[in-house]
Amino acid sequence: MMNQPLAERLRPKTLDDYIGQKHLVGEGAVLRRMIEGGRIPSFILWGPPGVGKTTLAQIIANKLDAPFYTLSAISSGVKDVREVIEKSKNNRFFNTVSPILFIDEIHRFSKSQQDSLLNAVERGVVTLIGATTENPSFEVIRPLLSRCQVYVLKSLDKNDLLTLLHKAITEDIVLKEKAIQLTETTALLRYSGGDARKLLNILELVVSAEEGSQIEITDEKVVERLQENPAAYDKGGEMHYDIISAFIKSIRGSDPDAAIYWLARMVEGGEDPEFIARRLLISAAEDIGLANPNALLLANACFEALKKIGWPEGRIILAETTVYLATSPKSNSAYLAIDEAIAAVSNTGNLPVPLHLRNAPTKLMKELDYGKEYKYAHSYEGNFVKQDFLPPEIAHERFWKGQQNPAESKLVESMKRLWGERYE
Repeated sequence: MMNQPLAERLRPKTLDDYIGQKHLVGEGAVLRRMIEGGRIPSFILWGPPGVGKTTLAQIIANKLDAPFYTLSAISSGVKDVREVIEKSKNNRFFNTVSPILFIDEIHRFSKSQQDSLLNAVERGVVTLIGATTENPSFEVIRPLLSRCQVYVLKSLDKNDLLTLLHKAITEDIVLKEKAIQLTETTALLRYSGGDARKLLNILELVVSAEEGSQIEITDEKVVERLQENPAAYDKGGEMHYDIISAFIKSIRGSDPDAAIYWLARMVEGGEDPEFIARRLLISAAEDIGLANPNALLLANACFEALKKIGWPEGRIILAETTVYLATSPKSNSAYLAIDEAIAAVSNTGNLPVPLHLRNAPTKLMKELDYGKEYKYAHSYEGNFVKQDFLPPEIAHERFWKGQQNPAESKLVESMKRLWGERYE
């Protein structure tokens, strides 16, 4: 055990030892209640590296006393999936907990690999726990996603990381034999980026470089050791989350030079091109929106072209789209509108659809006045007639508010001509 990495030696075995994710596994939290109840559905854990996805799956299997199979999407194929499913069938006894199949990096599974899981998950032959650092809405096929809950794991916060550091120096079988003093922790926390595994790797690196049993950890010492050992922590993880953030913020801030620079950093760092293209799609809708609706069309064309062209020429397509988005006028009015509408739905619940807007495919529905007072817009001058389209309880709510750019100013003026004071 002493030859294991520190992160492996400190891997928690129970929920009480598990650090972070209180919204899921804290006292009374949703996932903890299911685990303690002895039954869990298939689910996907989505979050950044080093936040405890694999550990949580192992703790669940131990708590439920269930057979535990693990596959890596990087090295496993359809054949491996089918073999595990067959083993699971043979290990399943009457009224026992389903074997757990944990698939790390499930976003890397192809469609055919994911298809091979469907029947077993639906019939309860296995309980699937998938782990992914990517948005499962993009990476997991819809039929499989519909059969799984999705739980979002967060980067560990400062208190979580400090708790982990204290646990390491006081409880680890190796480190507790040394007198380690954490004089400064700012550099440790900064370089870890909320990643527990990275934090412990850096701590272990610094400690291993010190002689004697009296060890003082300072920010200067951490920076010095990392400069000497550039591969000591996961630069890929830092690039993946920090640089994509800088990239999107540069586009939002209308700085094409900065956006191209961060794109180049990702290209040189080996980032997945389709991940970049997906973020451009989101940016086109979220940050540019109605100020230039063509941005979304170009971003979508970029995504499709990238899949056809591949690498390295695909970098040119990404660059063209990046510059176009960065130089486009910006608006988040649609983004704000849908969030306000969702908030209204949460506050008001399932308000009934007004009778005149309801569909009336049957005689009974017509007799109940479904659709009776509806006015067909195309039957009126200018293809418009005033009528209420919202439930009466929120009839005067405004969700979309046009912003100050040429494209939306025209839209607002058009709405004013139609609706009058509602858009004043």
